[in-house]
Amino acid sequence: MSAIIPPKPRVPSSGKYRLSIVAAKFNQEFTDALVENVVQEIESLVANARVDLIRVPGAFEIPVTVNEVIEQEEPDCVIALGCIIRGNTAHAELVANSVTDQLQRIAVDRKTPVIHEVLLVEDEKQAYARCIGQKLNRGKEAARSALEMITIMKEVRRTNQNLRLQPSN
Repeated sequence: MSAIIPPKPRVPSSGKYRLSIVAAKFNQEFTDALVENVVQEIESLVANARVDLIRVPGAFEIPVTVNEVIEQEEPDCVIALGCIIRGNTAHAELVANSVTDQLQRIAVDRKTPVIHEVLLVEDEKQAYARCIGQKLNRGKEAARSALEMITIMKEVRRTNQNLRLQPSN
């Protein structure tokens, strides 16, 4: 796990950005902070972004909602936010593994970037550091990753479109 937030991406000032955030309500102090940090960071980097927020009960409900959001809304990127705090059973690992596997499957199948910041942490101290603190803030990191992925995907699609339009020899 990185110890610092990656640098701000270079984001073209032209064009529109359409993002959706799907965030769990569970561990609300931490997930609210993640949402707030994502939105603030996006607003500081691009002026022309539309950000929709959908709240779900917990982390387990995130993948099905992400899938539906992509199908219905066709955003450029979806940011999945949640905070799972380990307990005395294997439940946290089961949920975290399931969420991770499904988010990756959805992103690949739908060809839409899904930024995975459903955090699995040991305790509230780690949750605070990653969700509310400034040094490891995963909300800011998610926003930067989302904007970078939107830029990358637009470029890849534009390049592929140009290659298809050129006559073959």
